[in-house]
Amino acid sequence: MVLLGILGFAVLTMPVYAGSAARRRPDPLESSARGDFVLGSFVREWFYWFIRPVERASLTLGLSPLFYNVAGAVLGILAGVAFARGNMVAGGWLILGGGAADVLDGRIARARGIASRRGAFLDSTLDRFAEFGAFVGLALWFRTDPTALTLTVVALGGSLLVSYARARGESVGIVCKVGVLQRAERLLLLGFGGLFDPAVSELLAGPGPGRLMRFVVAIVAVGTVFTAIYRIVWIARRLPAVDPDE
Repeated sequence: MVLLGILGFAVLTMPVYAGSAARRRPDPLESSARGDFVLGSFVREWFYWFIRPVERASLTLGLSPLFYNVAGAVLGILAGVAFARGNMVAGGWLILGGGAADVLDGRIARARGIASRRGAFLDSTLDRFAEFGAFVGLALWFRTDPTALTLTVVALGGSLLVSYARARGESVGIVCKVGVLQRAERLLLLGFGGLFDPAVSELLAGPGPGRLMRFVVAIVAVGTVFTAIYRIVWIARRLPAVDPDE
């Protein structure tokens, strides 16, 4: 009931945002480095507006971007602990909390005028720790299920490959933000998968955690591998076959 109440309140704020003046003003803290969001720009812009009270409180308290960098990594690792213990709901909340922290670090850095390559490096690197922790926890939970365990390992590898392809592309001068399962989509799938796992699992196959998450992990596994391959091809086509100076 608490979950439904929170989600219901969040959904009800969407039409409020849609009709507000904030919807019609450009967001000065939006980052051009973010890729397209599969749910569309409206949902992303609404979320920025929804967490603005937290953002303002953080600025008032003097919380640094690094605080949210570290918080995101810690929450991801704690999500893995929760998943390993079969507590899918707690894991889901922790994943979503880590995602919110991942948004707040960049917005606070830009609001304070301290965005830097150092911060971007720490953000990207600590994000990988968060994902690694969450997937390791799922792997531990699925350790007696060879199919689910294999899918979890593939999902982890695919997630890292998606991020690596972008980073490697940028190192050779190609900015790549394309693909359907970027970090935001992965966080939403794992987060809401964890939140709804008990109810859906019981409805489909009787009591016991993990049944919905098996399906979610399969989607992430297939989607991330496809996205990684797509990015590799996309970047390679934009690079010359032979360097001009050779």
